[in-house]
Amino acid sequence: MITLDQAQRVLDAQPFSRLLGASVCRVDESGIRLALDIRDELRQQNGFIHGGVLSYLADNAITYACALGLGADIVTSGYTVEYVSPAGDGVRLLADASLVSTGRTKALGRCEISVEGHDGTTKLVAVAQGTSMVRRRGA
Repeated sequence: MITLDQAQRVLDAQPFSRLLGASVCRVDESGIRLALDIRDELRQQNGFIHGGVLSYLADNAITYACALGLGADIVTSGYTVEYVSPAGDGVRLLADASLVSTGRTKALGRCEISVEGHDGTTKLVAVAQGTSMVRRRGA
């Protein structure tokens, strides 16, 4: 199983993740939690967190969860995001993902993204489901 430090190193190796400032908060047999501090640069014109930011978190969190079943040498093969509520006020975004099923070369993961408020409460803002597959050599 991947450790918290290993997971953070993988995230840090992604230039886009570094740009956004994402971090790994938890990794265990039940899944993974990624976090991203909310700042104005992540908002769209109406003041909510841009859907692309939520989609990024879902993609990475689901892929980490799928790695629990397939190993680290995988890529995203697809995912869908359902936006439940606008992500507005809060201090950070939390993406909690878990492994749903694993096959020989493909795995299915599920993710819930919440906004953590200033008082520590959370509000669900998006739900995602996706698959990852073992990376083909030379691809």
